[in-house]
Amino acid sequence: MTTTTTAVAASDAAELPQVRRRRRLSPGRRLPAARLAGPLVLLVLWAAASAAGTLDTGAIPAPWTVLRTAGHLWTDGTLPTDVLTSLERAAYGFAIGLTAGVLLALASGLSRTGEALIDGTVQLNRAIPTLGLIPLFILWLGIGETFKIAIIAIVVYIPIYLNTHAALSGIDSRFVELAEVQGLSRFTFVRQVVIPGALPGFFVGLRLGVTGSWLGLVVLEQINATSGLGYLMFQAQNYGQSDVILVGLLIYGVFGLVSDSVVRLIERRVLSWRRTLSN
Repeated sequence: MTTTTTAVAASDAAELPQVRRRRRLSPGRRLPAARLAGPLVLLVLWAAASAAGTLDTGAIPAPWTVLRTAGHLWTDGTLPTDVLTSLERAAYGFAIGLTAGVLLALASGLSRTGEALIDGTVQLNRAIPTLGLIPLFILWLGIGETFKIAIIAIVVYIPIYLNTHAALSGIDSRFVELAEVQGLSRFTFVRQVVIPGALPGFFVGLRLGVTGSWLGLVVLEQINATSGLGYLMFQAQNYGQSDVILVGLLIYGVFGLVSDSVVRLIERRVLSWRRTLSN
């Protein structure tokens, strides 16, 4: 009897389809503070190489030397003043560039007339190196703060415009037809269809614009400036102070990483309805 039962169970098991273990193709769960791992690894390698004497301390000072220099600059009041000046310049330029990029993208993406007048001009502007406009802007606006803010605004608005306009152009035309069938007003159409459809591209452009504002700032603050992190680094170059230069570069890096992380956080909250690999 036992032998018969075993044989029946074996035959039933053979008839059942084999269940294959499903492979996980997604990246997996998000690791806490994952974006800090890379910079921390670089910091550890830097410290280890400095302690082992591999690096030339005259060219690349040790991390503790850079921290000590940053402490001295902060104590004597030099660093706080330069940091606040740089933040102010970047904020003004970014605000102007953000506003211009969004408004131009909406005007160009929602109107054929606007596209004919705006898109070609922006593409021409994109093809011209922005930093190459510095001599011309100095002649137009002088060598004060105005031309620095204007250049930063140009650096910011171009990626915001390009990515927002591309997102608007990529909205499925069936949504437009459905909105027309439903009789939606222009304002309701923009609010319920255009804005949600353009937000993913807008945030990509926003991240590029934030990074671009810092990249432009480090160059502009070395041109006839009397304060700012770029000016501090330029003066340190004249006196061969590599530790001061590294202080400025690290602060720029921290600003860039923090601002990009803030934009990413806002993007995840605003676009929480999307199911993507990142979330």
